[in-house]
Parts: sequence; C-alpha cells; structure tokens
Amino acid sequence: MTKVNSRKAAIIGCGMVGASSAFSLMQSGMFSEMVLIDANQKRAEGEAMDISHGLPFAKPMDIYDGTYDDIADAAIIIVTAGAGQKPGETRLDLVKKNVGIFKTIIPEIAKRDCGGILLIVANPVDILTYTAAKLSGFPENRVMGSGTVLDSARLKYLLGEHLDVDSRSVHSFIIGEHGDSEIAAWSTVNISGVPLNKFCEMRGFKDHEESMHRIAADVKNSAYKIIEDKGATYYGIAMSVRRICEAIVRDEKSILPISSMMHGQYGIDGCALSMPPIVAADGVETLIPLELDDDELSKLHKSADTLKGVIADSVDRS
Repeated sequence: MTKVNSRKAAIIGCGMVGASSAFSLMQSGMFSEMVLIDANQKRAEGEAMDISHGLPFAKPMDIYDGTYDDIADAAIIIVTAGAGQKPGETRLDLVKKNVGIFKTIIPEIAKRDCGGILLIVANPVDILTYTAAKLSGFPENRVMGSGTVLDSARLKYLLGEHLDVDSRSVHSFIIGEHGDSEIAAWSTVNISGVPLNKFCEMRGFKDHEESMHRIAADVKNSAYKIIEDKGATYYGIAMSVRRICEAIVRDEKSILPISSMMHGQYGIDGCALSMPPIVAADGVETLIPLELDDDELSKLHKSADTLKGVIADSVDRS
C-alpha cells in the first residue's frame, strides 16, 4: 500500500460540485497538494489554473490536473463525478447513469493501492457509497459518502432563522437517505442543550407540529428549488466536503451524518445510510446511538428499504 501524504487531496470530477469543492479546500489551507481529475482533461487543467491564481491570497499549495496514477498517496480521494440532477429529477433517478460511471471510476481507484479515505459526493450518494464500498476493496471504515451533512446544515440554518438564534447553536440531524425519504430526527434536536419545544416556547412559538412539518419539507425540497432557480447546487455541498475533510485531516473525532455501510445498527443491514458516526483520521468510527422515537425509527427503516430496493435493481443485479 502506498504511503499516505496527509496533506494531499484528490478530486475526481471537475463539474460545478468538484470545482467548488476544490476552491473551498484551497481556501481552507488544509492541504499543500491537490490533484484534479476529469474525463475532460482540459476542464481539469482550466479549473486547476483558475483556482491556483487565487493562491497569492491564500496559503502555498500545488494544484494541478492529473491522472489516476496521481491519487495513490492522497489522504482523501473525493469523487464528485457523475451526471447532475436536472429539474424534475429525484436523486434516485440518477442511479443507473451514475452507477455505470462508478463502475468505470472505482476500479481505476482500486488499481492504485491507495491508503487514503474514499469520500463519495456524487448522487444518489447513499447508493454510490454502497457501490464504492463493494467495488473498491477498501476497508469499509475508509469509504464514506457526504450523506446528509448538507441536509443537516440546511435544517440548522432554517431552525436558526425560525428561532432567531445562531445556527451553530442548533444541534440537529437529518438521517436516512440523502433524498426524498430523509427524516428530520426531531426527538434529538436541542438548542445548546435546551429541548427544541421548550426553546420554541421561550421564543413565543406554540404551533410545534406545523412548524416542524414546514421546516422539514423546506429542507427536503431545498435542492429542487435551487436547481429550478439556477440549474444546480454546489456551494453548500462544497462547504460540507470541506467540513468532512477537516474532521479527517485534523483527526477531530467529530460527529457528522455521513453515509456509511450498515451492519445491524437500528436493525438495518445491506445498504449504506446517512447516520452520524464519529469521523476521524481513520475514517468512520463508531455510529452514535441516537435515541429515536418509534415514528422516526419506522421512517428510517422505510428509507433503508427504499435504498435496498434500488440497490437490488441497479447495483447488485447489474
């Protein structure tokens, strides 16, 4: 196995998500080397040049276009390549196209004997995380997806706006599929230790059920609205990629709702699902045992069943 350079990242796929993620990582100063790879080599070259021209305002870094041979020593290999979600499409509509793309990309990664973390960002992220885990040969702790990190950030933002409080003081998770069957884990939400309903009442809000339903729907539909308005989402997910990379590179042992393989936790097996584990230098550590209520647990099982149905039809069968 190739020795890992903890200061090197690789991004495969230089569309809007890949390029925005590269720009966000350049600004972070976490890495001293970043290679960009794309089926369109000129696109990768252009993005590397454009981002590099901002380096006089950041920290020294070598950013360049490359090939799969350049990923072997990367600490984190970020895969954003795939067909993008179009207006009217769900993330699951992308599955056959992007599973096919992954069946080309992941074996190329596997050939390089990499020792880093494989971070899947392309959608449908839970299905593609499962696909990557099966095709890469990586230990499962070193394969994760961006999961519902962005969805959870959207929930925190909207709750912060609703309650007129700093969103960083909101502790909440979206769990399950990164998609239409996702679940807002309301029973676990607190505002710096204060239960949600109690904090809402302190702020003068009494109609809890209506507000929860509206905010959860707004979170779920955020991507559809953004895609309808401007064609794609990329800034929020780029910040999510940066946050996940920080947790890995700095060995933070942060709790983030990334997508990872399930083996009996919450009674779920046979799929990758977005649930919060500890994320550290070695990747996925222990899943956090959220105390979900019966309704949330039932919805989580339905979300997992939805994903397993897609896996059976589009991944394991093909």
